Amino acid sequence: MLAMRSLPDPPAPAAALPPALPPAGTTVGETGEFELLALLTPRLPQGPDVVVGPGDDAAQVRASAGGLLVATDVLVDGRHFRRDWASAVDIGHRAAAQSLSDINAMGGRATAVTVGLATPADVEVAWLVDLSDGIASECASVGASVVGGDLTRSEVLTVSVTALGTLDGPGVAAGLRSGARPGDVVALCGRQGWASAGLAVLSRGFRSPRAVVEAYRRPDVPYGAGAEALEAGATALIDVSDGLVADLGHVARASGVRIDLSSAALTVDEPLRAVGAAVGVDPLSFVLGGGDDHPLAATFPPQTELPARWSVVGTVSDGGLEGAPGGPEVTVDGAAYQGAPGFRHF
Repeated sequence: MLAMRSLPDPPAPAAALPPALPPAGTTVGETGEFELLALLTPRLPQGPDVVVGPGDDAAQVRASAGGLLVATDVLVDGRHFRRDWASAVDIGHRAAAQSLSDINAMGGRATAVTVGLATPADVEVAWLVDLSDGIASECASVGASVVGGDLTRSEVLTVSVTALGTLDGPGVAAGLRSGARPGDVVALCGRQGWASAGLAVLSRGFRSPRAVVEAYRRPDVPYGAGAEALEAGATALIDVSDGLVADLGHVARASGVRIDLSSAALTVDEPLRAVGAAVGVDPLSFVLGGGDDHPLAATFPPQTELPARWSVVGTVSDGGLEGAPGGPEVTVDGAAYQGAPGFRHF
């Protein structure tokens, strides 16, 4: 039997300072592709999971015996973000958080990220440097490194982030959407509805309440909650990115069950109530149908002692609405939800 070769230790971080930025107002087109990469790459510190970082045809990242987790999200200017609504740093945080949250939802630990950036030539270099810094900062918050990517010219600014992760511990299986069972409870970890309320405010030309606007600009992801849930015995896990009703619908369909949410168990924070009153909508709709906060939802066997950050918000059964086959996969207080369940691209 051939002996396994151990991976070499990662290279020591470079001590050199990043190159000075060009004069304010300098665009990507005036700078050039490789010159821009030379500005950005030294700003991306490499962690201990990285064996080979940026600079070669591919990066090399350590992986556990349980395999590698991979998640990709794409953000398009004018569709997923607006540069007049958020800073480049905030957009960078948000872009990274979307993919990192997917690793979290599998119960994994993110180790590395690659970034695909398609940009018009007239975007300023300083804006892209701030975007890169935001991505790197969000990754650093979970111990992940930006290990490479691709840069190309496009008419529409587009950011694609692929996150790599690992499952720590022997024999740990990833949390899936397909394990919910009748009798389980549904639990939520993280705030929900804040980003949706922030979007409602920004869409009407306002900037307050500031708390929900900031929540839309930069999500507060409950990192580590997926691993907590698996350790506690979670049977199914999902990142709530598009809407609570919509995303729990994925769990219900994958598991062949029905899910009922309790409106009384859902938290409708005061800023959401203020926005609801101002724009004339039920604030509960932000919680049920809003996206972009990236809390985690999970199902647990009954009587499970939940981790401190988790709270029960519903139940799992094997019957539809009033026991009828073909009823809605997710109900609220036992009835079909009449509002928008979440965001859909098409």
